[in-house]
Amino acid sequence: MRLQTKTTPALGERAEAVVFFLYAEQKPAALGPVFRGLNAEEFSGKPGQLCLVHTQGKLAAPRALLVGLGPRKKFTLPQLHRAAAAATRQLRKVGVRRAAFEAGDARRAGVIAEAAVMAQYDFDRFKPSDAPSKTKLAGATIHVRSGEESAASAAVHRGQIIGETVNWTKALANLPGNIIYPATLAARAQALARESRGRLRCRVLDKRALERGGFGGLLAVGGGSAREPRLIVLEYHGGSRSPNAKPFAIVGKAITFDSGGISLKPGEKMDEMKWDKSGGVAVLGILRAAALLRLPVNLLGVIAAAENMPSGTSYRPGDIVTARGGKTIEVINTDAEGRIILADALAYACERKPQAIVDLATLTGACVVALGHDIAGVMGSDAGLIKRIRRASEATGEEVWELPLRDQFREMVKSDVATVKNSAGRWAGTLTGAAFLQAFVDEKVPWAHLDIAGPAWTDKARPHHEKGATAFGVRLMIEMLSRG
Repeated sequence: MRLQTKTTPALGERAEAVVFFLYAEQKPAALGPVFRGLNAEEFSGKPGQLCLVHTQGKLAAPRALLVGLGPRKKFTLPQLHRAAAAATRQLRKVGVRRAAFEAGDARRAGVIAEAAVMAQYDFDRFKPSDAPSKTKLAGATIHVRSGEESAASAAVHRGQIIGETVNWTKALANLPGNIIYPATLAARAQALARESRGRLRCRVLDKRALERGGFGGLLAVGGGSAREPRLIVLEYHGGSRSPNAKPFAIVGKAITFDSGGISLKPGEKMDEMKWDKSGGVAVLGILRAAALLRLPVNLLGVIAAAENMPSGTSYRPGDIVTARGGKTIEVINTDAEGRIILADALAYACERKPQAIVDLATLTGACVVALGHDIAGVMGSDAGLIKRIRRASEATGEEVWELPLRDQFREMVKSDVATVKNSAGRWAGTLTGAAFLQAFVDEKVPWAHLDIAGPAWTDKARPHHEKGATAFGVRLMIEMLSRG
């Protein structure tokens, strides 16, 4: 989609529809005579409300879409983001290919651009070639006040990069396990590095390298599958080139398909386990966006990729696994596999002496029980790092909620026969999962864990989002990294 910015006086020129965002206190009639006949039932400005009007030649565009933002005092930019996405999806539904958005200022212009690009995405790669295609916006003009053009142009450019990266990430996350498995995910990472024109570097550790490196967690979890595990390492150097400069590390869980292993999952909804790679795929998206935006930071991305399958070579409940660095894991449940592969990835990341680590993982169903499908749990060892994540969450609308990671949870994962055990039972599952991960993080390194099991995908379409992967974490982390 081609995006451009213009000042408000040209609003609607060469567009098939113009989009207005209105607070509940604003009256549509103030926009012109074409809206004077609307009553409160047709449009009251409540959040997410849409009202399409044929302008009958009274505006430059033949149609206008009114979008409600709710009361002004409760307005947030994430609310605008959802509204702009819903508006774009509605325009596509009625066949609009060129649209104009009234933004006002540069900051809003960037939010609208990002949301409009994200709303272009559909997972239709495998549909029949003769299936009816959905309309996409070929172009959009985002209008701002006079004096805002330069800043708006930069904001729209940034929004377009982030929106396109979110869609790139969703497209990868939505692919099933017969297409994306550890080797093909690694190949996607290598292709990403090549396409970055030198801004990203990629190293992939295959099974032999993992054996030499003592990555016992990845080898154990991946041992039941014919598709061997991989550790994917991406580096971006946009900050200091000093050899002493410490990177910011982002670690991701990429279980390309999770059957549960020997501790087999129930068959119902097992198809959703193609999304168990969402944390690792988000790391790819974060590195991609950072490189395209040329963020002034140094990043280390580490992705642990494995397929968890039952077979005669699978690891078993009762096994003891030695992870990278020498710590041992007693396997209680082979369906608590994500933390075992992350143990290797976190230990490896710590060896690189990072300034901080954030990991993203669809780790526990318990987090979905606690926080639902829209909010990620955040836990960690450093209050300052968690505060940065929460601020970025407020700015992007990718919601997080801090949960208390205390000594009692670390006690619960201690093992009688190994350093830690991978399951402490039913209670406080999200927190014992995080406590397990903390055992593999250097206590001198600030660390935060994002359990994205709830918001990583949605099983039903919403006005602002299609069914499937959400790429949760990409926008959140780019916002946090951009703020420094």
